[in-house]
Amino acid sequence: MSGRVPVRAALLTALTTAVLTGCSGSAERSADPPGTTSPSRAVWKPRPGLAWQWQLDGRVDASADVPVYDIDGFENSAADVALLHRAGKKVICYVNVGAWEDFRPDRDAFPHSVLGEPNGWAGERWLDIRRLAVLRPIMERRFDMCRDKGFDAVEPDLVEGYGNDTGFPLTARDQLRYNRMIAAIAHERGLSVGLKNDLPQIPQLVDHFDFAVNEECAQYDECGELSPFIAAGKAVFHVEYTEPRSGFCAESRRLKLSSMLKEPELGVWRRPC
Repeated sequence: MSGRVPVRAALLTALTTAVLTGCSGSAERSADPPGTTSPSRAVWKPRPGLAWQWQLDGRVDASADVPVYDIDGFENSAADVALLHRAGKKVICYVNVGAWEDFRPDRDAFPHSVLGEPNGWAGERWLDIRRLAVLRPIMERRFDMCRDKGFDAVEPDLVEGYGNDTGFPLTARDQLRYNRMIAAIAHERGLSVGLKNDLPQIPQLVDHFDFAVNEECAQYDECGELSPFIAAGKAVFHVEYTEPRSGFCAESRRLKLSSMLKEPELGVWRRPC
């Protein structure tokens, strides 16, 4: 549940595939919901420069003086979200959409056929994201949970399986189709949705997502690739784990990223730019 670092070499290969296949109209149509519903509230549109707190380790600690919190959707209650709302915060619901987790209450909803290789985190295995008919209702129920607890947005994690050794022959086109489906599920529920990492596919996905969440773009000299979100007036919530703030904050301010230094466990500790 902490910092997800993509496989660098695989993603470089996937970039080429994304460029060749990323704009497919058929991929986008296949992700359209069978029937759309009108959200009961306006979708929140976070603007560049908003300070934030990202805490995935346990129930939320509301002590950070920032306008945005990103917290675990399962481990926090509607009362926790309401507490943050009373303090004037917007709250993002962390949900893993790319890997099965054996510690989640809905773990038995996933058929064995969609479970792939371990992803390097204890109790987690990659999902076969090509199986839209199987995964869509599971993710809909997870996003229902976020909506019903009062969250304003969703952070869907692990949306770049195509660049990793998942055990399935996933392509960039498969990932685009799945990610667009995930964005649609959020929007149907009146939830804002962020694109987590997946830098090579930003040009094809920026119009479908309301903000971005990024890990370690400074370490890999990739922060400029997030500029389409900023140009569209959409926030980029960014963390580094090992780079000193002196090595990335000046560039982050220039690019209008919402940046901070965090420990990989994603507890309460934070050092913003």
